[in-house]
Amino acid sequence: MTPEIINLSRDPAHVRHGSNVGQPLTRRDGILKVKGEARYAADNHPPGMLYAVLAVSSIARGRVSFLDVPAAKRHPGVVEVMTPANRPPLAENPDAKTNPFMFRLDLLQNDKVRYANQSIAVVIAETLEAATEGAALLAPQYDVLPARIGLDSNESFVPPVVGIGNPSEVRRGDVEAGLAAASKRIEATYETPAQYHNAMEPHAIVVAWDGDKLSIETPSQGLAMAQGRIAGLFGISPANIHIRSPFLGGGFGSKGFISGPQLLGILAARLVGRPVKLVLRREQMYGPVGYRAPTRQTMRIGVDGDGMLTAMDHHAKTVSSTFDDFFEPAADASHTLYASPAIATSHEAVRVDTGTPLFMRAPGEATGSIVLESAIDEMAFACGMDPLAFRLKNYADVEPISGKPFSSKALRQCYAQGAERFGWAKRPLAPRAMRDEAGLLVGWGMGTATFPALMFQAEARAVVRSDGSGVMETGAHDMGQGAWTAFAQIAADGLGLDLEQVEFKSGTSDLPDAGIAGGSAHTATAGTAIHNAGAAVIAKLADLAMGDKRSPLFGAGNAGVIARGGRLHRRDDETRSESYGDILGRAGLAEIEARDNSAADPAAQSNYAMHAHGAVFAEVKVDPDLGQIRVTRMVGAFAAGRVINPRMVRSQLFGGMIWGMSFALHEQAVMDPRSGRILNANLGEYHIPVNADVPSLDVLTVDEHDPHVNALGIKGVGEIGITGSAGAVANAVWHATGVRVRRFPIGIDDLVMGLTG
Repeated sequence: MTPEIINLSRDPAHVRHGSNVGQPLTRRDGILKVKGEARYAADNHPPGMLYAVLAVSSIARGRVSFLDVPAAKRHPGVVEVMTPANRPPLAENPDAKTNPFMFRLDLLQNDKVRYANQSIAVVIAETLEAATEGAALLAPQYDVLPARIGLDSNESFVPPVVGIGNPSEVRRGDVEAGLAAASKRIEATYETPAQYHNAMEPHAIVVAWDGDKLSIETPSQGLAMAQGRIAGLFGISPANIHIRSPFLGGGFGSKGFISGPQLLGILAARLVGRPVKLVLRREQMYGPVGYRAPTRQTMRIGVDGDGMLTAMDHHAKTVSSTFDDFFEPAADASHTLYASPAIATSHEAVRVDTGTPLFMRAPGEATGSIVLESAIDEMAFACGMDPLAFRLKNYADVEPISGKPFSSKALRQCYAQGAERFGWAKRPLAPRAMRDEAGLLVGWGMGTATFPALMFQAEARAVVRSDGSGVMETGAHDMGQGAWTAFAQIAADGLGLDLEQVEFKSGTSDLPDAGIAGGSAHTATAGTAIHNAGAAVIAKLADLAMGDKRSPLFGAGNAGVIARGGRLHRRDDETRSESYGDILGRAGLAEIEARDNSAADPAAQSNYAMHAHGAVFAEVKVDPDLGQIRVTRMVGAFAAGRVINPRMVRSQLFGGMIWGMSFALHEQAVMDPRSGRILNANLGEYHIPVNADVPSLDVLTVDEHDPHVNALGIKGVGEIGITGSAGAVANAVWHATGVRVRRFPIGIDDLVMGLTG
């Protein structure tokens, strides 16, 4: 297996000026990636390694009646074929659930098929080619049952919870009375499609057993969670499982939990007694590793004669698999923004023959916000009001459902700064009122962005050495967003050192648990643990100095000290200082260490609503004859607390805005209702934006100090950009054409029918 993770603190791209935090440093792993030297999971080739390839079902429901295992094993190079008949035993039932973050897995426990692309066998061979050809020779046969696919394919029910533990129905005030009293009302139904994670790096695992010890290379957004799940399934101690995940080629939620295919790689290695590599092909990712469920959402909104909301009712219908529970909390998007005296949100679901939907970037918020923002825009037009003015009039100063205060001033600044940069004041109210010099219809739309400011639990270990250097360790995850760069900046400031003096270690399961990289919470979670660990080790160092009569800091306990530049300075007299090396040298210590952790403050959580906010403005051009849509520019203004690295934050916000545009115009999985198979399970026909689709993006970050979210004031930026952008593009298309398409992504056929009808 590969050596331990590289030291990411070497060769800094910039010499810092002032604080490390807040500096727009380039990513510290960038050179390795550009040169092709960054080693991802599948790049590892331990001695004696075999290749494993999945054989997957071509039906969505039924059972496997025949596999030609002898034919596959006769193929030169094939070593073994793993099926339900010879799969090694597990210590736990993969269909068992003991906590809300545990999902059922397909690990060849029987011959039942629950969805298309489910694993039905694993072929293990000396070469990838032999394993692939052996899988084809299995020639499976099935007893087929009709596939239940789509929102109307099965009996609907009210799920007990949506998301993770959220109530499926929430009500405040009398919605029906509010709608009855309204002077204007709208009721509209919208549909969003199934969407699949398409990270550049597919799920992969390279695994080797040594007795009851496991060495694993695999991409993971949650090392400790993966370690615990593997330990339970295989009946071994988590301490015997060493997972390395130094680089992830994207995750978007799909790598938050160890998946069935990765676990099959571990089982395959146990079966053959040799190291094994298993990598999913692109089309095999459409099924066993989660997806964003389709929805059908109905919005009912009423306003009074002054354009003030009287009621909002947001109902969402979604799907889960036939064998597990995850329900997209789409309607919950209406909980947090608009000050209606009566709000109701509710969900229903059907069970379908697909893999279990799971967390996908901005789960619930992405699907719900495009509907909410489209409906708010439609209501503004019905009132004859500018969409921005309507939002400002109805924006809440406290969270509407909970009544908790939050930083509403920040969103108002986002509205103002984004509108000014975009030139929103020149927007005509009426649709189809603008054309460019080529005769294309021009439309401007906007959407409000919001995402909860979450925080989980994490731990970090800090070390100060007698040579004046420092070490910071935490098992954090970098999915390509530059997390390690930001964490190193926090570590340097926490230790009072220059960035080049700090060795930052991360990406392996033997380091302190950094929590999960999800919910846009990783920087806040792991970053706060890093900050606290740095403070803890500096406190220990200060105790040494202030208790030593030979130190110029002796007796400074009441005044305290400041750590800066590898020295401790008295707060009341900064000319009295001492280096870390001198303090440790007199104490006879080569180094001093401390651990600390992070967690959300229960008191702050109970008293304040915590969100990041933003506003997105979009311009589109539409061919009036062909219905072809082009997004020509987007401007986003976001308030997301303290910015650790402006360069990385802008990159994340750009990514979210592009995904929002993709949601509105490009992305959908097309499913064959007869077979339950996805017809566009590739990157040729599963449409996502390319550079030519995004000609102009502009991001503003609005200064915000929120003292309640965490000690560093950090809010996440990974997902918020989706929530305003999808609605902004959809509303711009309406403004250009006068056609309100309520099925996403907006298709040329829907638009042309409206333009010519």
